[in-house]
Amino acid sequence: MDPEAQVPPSDGGFANRVRSAVAWRWGSQIVAQVIAWTSTIMVVRLLDPSDYGLFAMTQVVLTALAFLNGQSFATSLVQTDHLDRRRIGQVFGLLLLFNGTLATIQFLGAPLMAAYYREPLVADMLRIQAIIFLTVPFTALPTELLARRLEFRIQGKISMAAAILSAVVALALAWLGFGVWALVYAPIAGFTARAIGLTIAARSLVPPVFDFRGAGDLVRFGGALTLCQLFWIFQSQSDIFIAGRSFDTHDLGLYAEALFLTLIVTGRFLPPINDVAYPAYAELHKAGKSIGPYFLRTQRTVLLVTAPIYFGLALTAEPAVLTLFGEKWAEMAPIVAGLALAMPAMALQIVCSPATNAMGRPGIYLRNNAFGAVLFPASFLFAIAYGPQGLVHAWWFAAPLLLGFTLFNTLPRVGLAWGELLRELAPVLLANGLMVLMVLAVRAALPPLPHIAMLAIEGATGAATYVLTIRLLWPHLIAETWAMLRREPASAPTLAGQTTNSADPAAA
Repeated sequence: MDPEAQVPPSDGGFANRVRSAVAWRWGSQIVAQVIAWTSTIMVVRLLDPSDYGLFAMTQVVLTALAFLNGQSFATSLVQTDHLDRRRIGQVFGLLLLFNGTLATIQFLGAPLMAAYYREPLVADMLRIQAIIFLTVPFTALPTELLARRLEFRIQGKISMAAAILSAVVALALAWLGFGVWALVYAPIAGFTARAIGLTIAARSLVPPVFDFRGAGDLVRFGGALTLCQLFWIFQSQSDIFIAGRSFDTHDLGLYAEALFLTLIVTGRFLPPINDVAYPAYAELHKAGKSIGPYFLRTQRTVLLVTAPIYFGLALTAEPAVLTLFGEKWAEMAPIVAGLALAMPAMALQIVCSPATNAMGRPGIYLRNNAFGAVLFPASFLFAIAYGPQGLVHAWWFAAPLLLGFTLFNTLPRVGLAWGELLRELAPVLLANGLMVLMVLAVRAALPPLPHIAMLAIEGATGAATYVLTIRLLWPHLIAETWAMLRREPASAPTLAGQTTNSADPAAA
């Protein structure tokens, strides 16, 4: 198949805007995560698994309430054709009402959650963390106003600055012996800094409007996405919620940190793709252009980047955990290895929603998330009796099934057939298979080595095999992926789904 024949028609101006947006949104996210993980690796050596177990309990509550934070009403500003100062004020008013209410609910309900988990300290942690909701109106509104204009440069700079502040606070408090409170105060510092920076950058501090007449379209669209986010909460937080009452804090901390590690790509690096893809898809749809070719390229590029990371992590989990986290986290290695195998399917599923949401069809996203909201908790409830590895096996079952259901609902709407998608993904899957075989062969041939040496050798072997396979057999994949990040004019548009294409999954 001639790869050039699949390239969508050129639109240089749009391509350059999207290319710049992807570069800044994704690039700044990578930098922010490098900063965060450098701090995390240092902090994790100072704290205990039980600290992360306690923190995971509070995150379930925060995330469960966050679906009502009104972010979806701000997101509707990207999709709407009509935008004026009054509408912006109405969204700001909604954000203030929703988040003030959520902060109050969390503060007053903290003792109940502490009683559920049988951990009194959880109540104090939740009361302090309620502050985070008060920052949301000052991040959600400016974020979406800047996204509507595909302006991600300033957002990227602010995110990196906030990440540095959060990392410094976490490391300083952990070093000073604050224990789990280092994990509580660091995000608050980062959220507050980001709220101040974004509000100034977007000049979005407008008087709130609490008269919501004329905002029906925003409320309907935002309401549908809010319901989608509720279903996502059921899906994504049910494992910790269920395990928090069954596991001790040590085992819960091991599982929670393993999950956090494996969700770095899907939870941190894919949302930037969705953040850019959603307004870009919306602009294409309004112009009457087909989204299908761009969606196809997004799926391929996401798998091209995420699959080798996850399969590589599954192969090298033990030396990676022992090298980065230390011996007291050794029990986490098999959990990391197992979870990593399920994550490529989640990565592909997460980047589906922007396409149909941009077409004004959030009902598809709603249907997919409703299915996940039943599938994942049911799987975890069945698997919890088998400990952390039981939850890993539940991921193996639920993640591919959710991806299949999502694609079944999405592909016809964007004008694609299953065969087209499989042909696009096949080279990436074959290259990953060869990478796995080569790493296993090298491992079998090597004598026992220190963990850091084994990690370096296996990592280098896998990376070299994967890159060389793609470079020799499918060189256009690398060229197109690189073109997405270049800011110079190219022969075709490159969005998260253009020429090369690549979620909080609920973003867009």
